[in-house]
Amino acid sequence: MKQVFETEFAGRKLSVEVGEIAKQADGSAFVRFGETVVLATACCADEPKEGDFFPLTVNYEEKQYAVGKIPGSFLRREGRAGEHATLAARLIDRPIRPLFAEGFRNEVQLVSTVMSVDPDNTPEMTGMLGASLALCISDIPFDGPVAGVYVGRVNGKLIIDPNEEEKKLSDIDLAVAGTDSAIMMVEAGAKEVPEEEMLDAIMFGFEAIKELCAFQKKIIKEIGKPKRHIDLYAPDPRIKEDIESRIGEKMVKAISIFDKLERQDAIDALKKEIIDDYDSREYEDEHDHKMSMLMVNDILEAMVAKEVRRLITEDKVRPDGRKVDEIRPLDCQVDLLPRAHGSAMFTRGQTQVIGTTTLGPLSDKQLIDNLTGETERRFMHHYNFPPYSVGEIGRMGAPGRREIGHGKLGERALSYVLPSEEEFPYTIRCVADVCESNGSSSQASICANCMSLMAAGVPIKGIVSGIAMGLITSGPLDGNHPYTILTDIQGLEDHFGDMDFKCAGTSKGLTALQMDIKIHGVTREVLSEALAQANKARAEIREAIASCISEPRKEVSKYAPKMVTFKIDPDKIRDVIGQGGKVINDIISRCNDVKIDVEEDGTITIYHTDKEMIEKAKAIIDDIVREAKVGEIFEGKVTRVEDYGAFVNLFGDTDGLCHVSRLKWGYVEDASKVVKVGDMLKVVVIGLDEKGKIKLSHREFEEKPEGYVEKEERVKKNDNHSSKFHGKPSSKRK
Repeated sequence: MKQVFETEFAGRKLSVEVGEIAKQADGSAFVRFGETVVLATACCADEPKEGDFFPLTVNYEEKQYAVGKIPGSFLRREGRAGEHATLAARLIDRPIRPLFAEGFRNEVQLVSTVMSVDPDNTPEMTGMLGASLALCISDIPFDGPVAGVYVGRVNGKLIIDPNEEEKKLSDIDLAVAGTDSAIMMVEAGAKEVPEEEMLDAIMFGFEAIKELCAFQKKIIKEIGKPKRHIDLYAPDPRIKEDIESRIGEKMVKAISIFDKLERQDAIDALKKEIIDDYDSREYEDEHDHKMSMLMVNDILEAMVAKEVRRLITEDKVRPDGRKVDEIRPLDCQVDLLPRAHGSAMFTRGQTQVIGTTTLGPLSDKQLIDNLTGETERRFMHHYNFPPYSVGEIGRMGAPGRREIGHGKLGERALSYVLPSEEEFPYTIRCVADVCESNGSSSQASICANCMSLMAAGVPIKGIVSGIAMGLITSGPLDGNHPYTILTDIQGLEDHFGDMDFKCAGTSKGLTALQMDIKIHGVTREVLSEALAQANKARAEIREAIASCISEPRKEVSKYAPKMVTFKIDPDKIRDVIGQGGKVINDIISRCNDVKIDVEEDGTITIYHTDKEMIEKAKAIIDDIVREAKVGEIFEGKVTRVEDYGAFVNLFGDTDGLCHVSRLKWGYVEDASKVVKVGDMLKVVVIGLDEKGKIKLSHREFEEKPEGYVEKEERVKKNDNHSSKFHGKPSSKRK
């Protein structure tokens, strides 16, 4: 039976329909926000899946019919998820995942299908609300509800879910999600916004989240199903006691080893001792064997986690011996790669990233086609995490969700300091190749590519540094349980910690944030403390970067394309391009494959590594669009001779007619008696007719005979000859 629930949110109508669509799913919600419509479903397997993780899958499906488009693929149907859909799925996943119970092993799939898109009403957050509600009204055990909002700021005023016009004017692009009691996820880009102002924006969004959670709770109270019983996975306490008694003290010592690889080798040796022992024992069947080994691995992991957390929260000692607010040793280098337009290497402890910047013409922009319409991306930041960076063997190929997410985070952090297209008319691509990783490689990639941009001669507005902050709790964040905030978290602290809070920005303020947690939310106090601690760390990293390269280079690399930008009359664009691109392709061919970008407003940008080729191409275009002016003097080659006059090339393909009466002061019966094809002739422009045809004269450059008088009848004859010229199609040679 269909039921409809409505409320007003951010000045717009929000409605939820249940009971009519997707009734066989465990839970479903048909959510309308303005004219944005998302169908959200939740399904849970009846039996647990064998494994050491929670098998949650979140899909965000974008349908082209949502904006009245037919897919452009060969098959004319939607294909694999694009970058935007991947990032949206991550956005929904991150606040929902921590709200499932520890030991939940039943597979869960959430699908948010975007069926109609109103650009002013966010489909991503509509999908998050739908996914949360689908879980909450189903019989799937879930500690929700959860909701998310976008926050913008225009002229100092904070706005919930800004429309398209407000987004363009906003200096904050913030996504925040949480429950009605705590913040679960933060993701933001900003135009160098101070920490306190960003914190105010986060809390402003949190207040709106409470409204959405209250709306969901009303629906849950009315139609929510009783939750099914799920047997949560937990290791056998007898196995746990046995393992802890045998290697507990040894594991404590191993975890305190400074070097990552040495520490890992020591931990792995202890694990192997126990695993080999249990693996060699006799079991009733293969299932018992498999489950026992699973429990052994989980117990060993829990032992490491417990000791790491105890060291940090009680002893205030980190596995590598650092203070809680101490950064690992830093090293910055530039110009590693001679042929790259800009290159740098940033090393923080055992995390190392090589960053490169490549410059290209504006025609190299990436075309983005998604549900919000076609856009162009001038700046790209790509992140690669090969398996060798953590000493492993693994699959290499197309980027996964993690690589796409980290790449986007770096793109957001650096985009706010880039020069405008008018200031620097290049397409810019940065690539971060992680060579070694022990925590926070995404922030290392931001630092590396900030340096590579400066090395490439990109006039960025300030040095951007990034750091990852962590959190270790001893219990709920209720004021009664101590917690520790960590600066520059390494692999162990990230893996076993409760928060990964990435902060990037300049000396003026933040340009990017991303927060993921594993607990049931964090408070303003925690966020404020983490941001303040991160600010101090970012300043230290900026100093290290500045000691290597303090400002952008004044010139781009000799291997980078040089460029010149100028404007022509927009009406002349067709002359430069020519029919079917004939003219512009000829210019490109004659000038060693220069790249030429032509904008609708008449802006032309020419790119090439050889400045001489750029100047040559510009000269050709200048000649094409040039217009002769009365009084201008030229020395040009005679291209054609008729009895009534000579055609003289002035510039490019532009010819003018020197009438027979203007070749000499005296009477000339036939122009061929005076000049021939190939002669150089000095002429002055004496007139332009209504069709733009050019009239020339040469006789001014010869001595005028004494007593010379222009005869009336000669003038008339000249006029008759001139009519022959006027009848020609054009003074432009084709």
